Amino acid sequence: MNIKSKQFHDVLGISSATLCLIHCLIFPLIAILPIGLSHNHWIDLVFAGIGIYAIIGILKSETHKSIKLILICSMGIILSSILYTLITHHHTTLLYFGGIGMIIGHLLNFRYHKH
Repeated sequence: MNIKSKQFHDVLGISSATLCLIHCLIFPLIAILPIGLSHNHWIDLVFAGIGIYAIIGILKSETHKSIKLILICSMGIILSSILYTLITHHHTTLLYFGGIGMIIGHLLNFRYHKH
């Protein structure tokens, strides 16, 4: 896998995780306004799908095992949080930790491939 492809997966992962975190942090504030918006957890699944695509690209590369582990654990936390929310209809803060882990993992991988 060439460097451009690896960087693409990292940029995609960082962007997706950042947008997901912004969505999860800002949406509860917007939902307070009486404009009839409700939180749709399928949006979280779309962000997770993009993140899975980015992780699969990185797993196929020769990245450090520790970075792969960070990304896999973070995605596991995100998927667990989404599943919990879909079943119980209660939002959990685990999603934030998974998103931060995804951003950190992709930044580490991006930095690793820069050198």
